[in-house]
Amino acid sequence: MKTTFFIRYIGLSAVFLLTACAKTNETSETNDLTTESAVVQATDNAHHGMHLGAEQAVQNATYKVGDELPKDQVCMVNNAYMGKKQFEVPFEGKMYYGCCNMCVERIPNDESARVAIDPFSKKKVDKSEAYIVLVDQAGTVSYFENEANYHQFLNM
Repeated sequence: MKTTFFIRYIGLSAVFLLTACAKTNETSETNDLTTESAVVQATDNAHHGMHLGAEQAVQNATYKVGDELPKDQVCMVNNAYMGKKQFEVPFEGKMYYGCCNMCVERIPNDESARVAIDPFSKKKVDKSEAYIVLVDQAGTVSYFENEANYHQFLNM
């Protein structure tokens, strides 16, 4: 019994280490966590912030540092360009995007997932309405009120 659990845990951990946080949008038909699904959830949570695929997505994309990004390819919880369409999260008539189920659940419940500070004006900006720019090759993004603020920021 212990050996089977250990082998499953190692196998599941390896799978999660080799994949990015973005997953298929699956719904569970039961709220009961089995031992195996608890291990999956714990492993997912432990590796969630790593976004192993984000840097590779930047390297393979047509976008370069300083380019405006399509909103639907940005995980707005992790402020990261992911290189592919993310999960849509409608909230109060606006559309936000997250890379995994944890992000999808966080967006409606956490204002910091929906709001950023414009680096130029220092004002709050709604991420769903922001001018989003790729900051570095690791996939980090910044949110501006508009394109003009971005260009003024560059000239500071």
